[in-house]
Formats: sequence, C-alpha cells, structure tokens
Amino acid sequence: MSLLSDLVNLNLSDSTKQIIAEYIWIGGSGMDIRSKARTLPGPVSDPSKLPKWNYDGSSTGQAAGDNSEVILYPQAIFRDPFRRGDNILVMCDAYTPAGDPIPTNKRHKAAKIFSHPNVAKEVPWYGIEQEYTLMQKGVNWPIGWPIGGFPGPQGPYYCGVGADKAIGRDIVDAHYKACLYAGIGISGVNGEVMPGQWEFQVGPVEGISAGDQVWVARYLLERITEISGVNVSFDPKPVPGDWNGAGAHCNYSTKTMRNDGGLAVIKKAIEKLQLKHKEHIAAYGEGNERRLTGKHETADINTFSWGVANRGASVRVGRDTEKEGKGYFEDRRPASNMDPYVVTSMIAETTILG
Repeated sequence: MSLLSDLVNLNLSDSTKQIIAEYIWIGGSGMDIRSKARTLPGPVSDPSKLPKWNYDGSSTGQAAGDNSEVILYPQAIFRDPFRRGDNILVMCDAYTPAGDPIPTNKRHKAAKIFSHPNVAKEVPWYGIEQEYTLMQKGVNWPIGWPIGGFPGPQGPYYCGVGADKAIGRDIVDAHYKACLYAGIGISGVNGEVMPGQWEFQVGPVEGISAGDQVWVARYLLERITEISGVNVSFDPKPVPGDWNGAGAHCNYSTKTMRNDGGLAVIKKAIEKLQLKHKEHIAAYGEGNERRLTGKHETADINTFSWGVANRGASVRVGRDTEKEGKGYFEDRRPASNMDPYVVTSMIAETTILG
C-alpha cells in the first residue's frame, strides 16, 4: 500500500510539464456528479483556453444511444487538492454537438440571467449553507447511529464537541481544507442538529460563481467520502421522525440592499418572492415537502412567511440588517439537494427582473 500511496502522490512537475485536468459535470438526475480526466500539455488558468470534450450521454441519462455524444464546455477552473501541483479541476456544462444546451444544463439559463444588465449592475452576492448527512456505506443510515436504532435525542450535537457528538469531523476538516486549497470561497463549517449531519458555507460569492463553487465543493465532498468509505446524502429528510432535515439556505443581497436604505429594498424583494412562492418551491429541490413541515426550524411548505431572526419563517432577516437598515436576507426554503444554479438565478430573476 505504501507504493500505491507513493504513486498517487507523485509530483509530476519533477518529470513533465504536462498536467491532469479533471472535467466535472452534472449527470441526468440533476444530482449525480460525473468526472473524467485528460492530459494537457501544460498549465492552464483560463477556462476559455481549455479544449471542449465529449462524453457518452446515453450512459448518464442525457442522450439516446443512437445519438449519444454530449459536449462539455469548460466554465471554471479550480486547483486540484488530490493531485496538487499545476493539476486542475474544471467545472463544465453540457451541450449538443450543434451547440444547444441539453435539457439538464441549468447553468446556461442561469448565466443568461446573471449577464442581464439590470442584474449585473446589482452585483448579487450569495452565501449558500449546504447541509448534508454522512451515511454508513451499504446501509441507508447515518454514521455513528446503531443499525436499526437511534442515538440520544437532538440537543447536544449542534456545534458539539466529543466523539459521541461530532461524528465525522475528520471528513469535515479534510473537506474544509480541500475547498480552501481549490480556491472555493468556503467561509465556514459546523456540526448540525442531527448527529452525523454537517454544514459548510460558500460565500459571499457573486453571481454564477456561487453555483460553480457549490457544485465543485459537493464534488470534493463526494471524493473525500469515497476515500473514507462512507456515503454522503443530500436528501432533505434522510431520517423520518423527530429529526432535523437538511437544507441549503440561501443568503442573498444586491448592491442596493447593501447600501443605505437597503432594508426597504429587501422588504420589496421579499414581497416579490411571496408572489412567486409556489414557483420557487417547485424549483427548490425534490422531497422538500418532507422537510418543510413547520417543525424543526422550517416554515410550512404551503405558506410563505418572513420575520426578523425567525428561523421558523420562509425568509429570515437578521437583527443586524434590521438595526443597520441595510444588508441581506436568508431564503430558508431551498432543500439540501437543490441546484445552486437554479436557486441563485431564480432569486435574482424574481427580485430584480420580476
């Protein structure tokens, strides 16, 4: 095993100028992350300088077998914390050979929204709170839980310390550092209310970059749990009953919200979100009805509400924002399995263009 480890950790720069680029994309389910690697002649820092690539869309649920070629367009580059050196991770989106975005390409529409002049001048910032649950391999049950049984009730686990409370911290810390190395704007991590459940935060990040960074952070988490022999679940309610679900709260602000008088702009934006509550809920993740019950720090899925410092509301405004009269708000409705391209662009479209 030491020889294998030595080979995995080889520093390629000692013997070649060539690098490895891992192309990453989203598969047909909308949550399955796919990737494959290719050799490039030398370091690249601009995604527009990277070659397009193809893959078999019939094997990812994104094309028919008799016309299976799908084309990857490189969109964002990150440092590779696994191979290190000049090797890179490349976030891509997918197109037909004719150049049309395939139906599961949600980035394309999001990029159009963020490039709209009225949106661009507002410089929208996002902070995504991505919750997830670490699961035992081979069984659909959280790590640290007895098979078929339950741990003690919720209470001591949120931001807890100790082997019986902070279950999986080594994975969380490895992911945290991997994100920082990659160049992702990860701003923090914490243990969540349910044991085995954790959260990382990405942001503040502007526009389309928020979606790119959350997807690559998810990719890194999938890779690290793969190495660790556990699974990661983004299910919004992985354990039924008196246990917290998993969300992806979206903190949001625009330039006018961050300026003096911004609280009035925030209130108008919340009114617009209320008018399109059903449309947003429909796009905020599958299975969210199991999570948004009005219990466990959620609002009921059928009712829109907002409040200051209210974690039982659909939208929360912070005390500091109220006090300063400007700042940001938090949309607490998105599920942990939401598509960040969809959620971030939809919030901008509704509040700025709506």
